[in-house]
Amino acid sequence: MIDTLPPLRAVIARHGLSARKALGQNFLLDLNLTARIARAAGDLANADVLEIGPGPGGLTRGLLASGARHVVAVERDARCLPALEEIAAAWPGRLTVLHGDALALDPAAHLRPPVRIVANLPYNIGTELLVRWLTPPQWPPFWQSLTLMFQKEVAERIVAEPGSGAYGRLAILAQWRSTPRIVLRLPPEAFTPPPKVASAVVHFERLEAPRFPADAAVLSGLVARAFGQRRKMLRSSLRGLSPDIEADLRAAGIAPTDRAETVSLEGFCTLARILAQR
Repeated sequence: MIDTLPPLRAVIARHGLSARKALGQNFLLDLNLTARIARAAGDLANADVLEIGPGPGGLTRGLLASGARHVVAVERDARCLPALEEIAAAWPGRLTVLHGDALALDPAAHLRPPVRIVANLPYNIGTELLVRWLTPPQWPPFWQSLTLMFQKEVAERIVAEPGSGAYGRLAILAQWRSTPRIVLRLPPEAFTPPPKVASAVVHFERLEAPRFPADAAVLSGLVARAFGQRRKMLRSSLRGLSPDIEADLRAAGIAPTDRAETVSLEGFCTLARILAQR
């Protein structure tokens, strides 16, 4: 089925789809790579897939060809809609295209669980969308897994371990409620136009319950404070969170002179529980 559609370069030329920097667009035109991303998302045959920023539809084709039950694609750029409608016609009843801003639009009414989110995210909204998906009011969330393209630097922050320079708030949020791993790395030349940085695809499998117990709001505030002044000792950066922060740190098994980047996820969760009891 995928071979019955024109090559992506021809689609882009016919519809005048030059990538726009203001929309964070970098198109992935190699259908072998888009197929690999679709496969990295797991078995799609019995799942609805949410795709953000499909552009001319390279990854959309890969998802449908991989057997996705239904794909809901959210595209802000009206120029891309005719190209996406051509894909919808080639896979009748399996692609719904929503025109709108992914930060403002709720696609839930168009999705039937289980839901997998797979996207070559626009760089300018990728991190914000990820944080939203990792911090919903209720857990477990509406999605089963995330398979997302990021700038390589962001991907490395997501999977970073304590003690590394990349370790921070994003690693805590991701690893507390999911298991993230980098499944594919892509050079700038894989995209049109080539971005200035390399990219990587991260696959997240959600956990049914957080890895360690903690109040989400307390943990989020704690981690934001700790990494907001990451060069400071925790007894300084966390001052004001508790009447005796040094005692609370010691009770959590953390030295008051430690810095945020040395504290494990479990350590932050333990401290969050202690602070919540205050």
